[in-house]
Amino acid sequence: MIDYIALALGHGLLAIALLRLVMRPGLDEDPLIEAIKTETEGNRKTTSAAGRNAARRERQAGKGAPDAPGSSNAAEAPRA
Repeated sequence: MIDYIALALGHGLLAIALLRLVMRPGLDEDPLIEAIKTETEGNRKTTSAAGRNAARRERQAGKGAPDAPGSSNAAEAPRA
């Protein structure tokens, strides 16, 4: 009889501990996953042609016309 009580008590305490672990609010939150998602999105944007073009358009819109040599700028006077 005492064996059944000991088994029931041990298993009951394990079940309570398992339920407390499973019901934790932060169980499904992993800060590393957010960092990986951000890094993956950045990599995806830089490796695709559309992403590179969009980044170039953003830089040009923010700075105006680029000052790099060889770039065509309508405001420049033609060189003789």
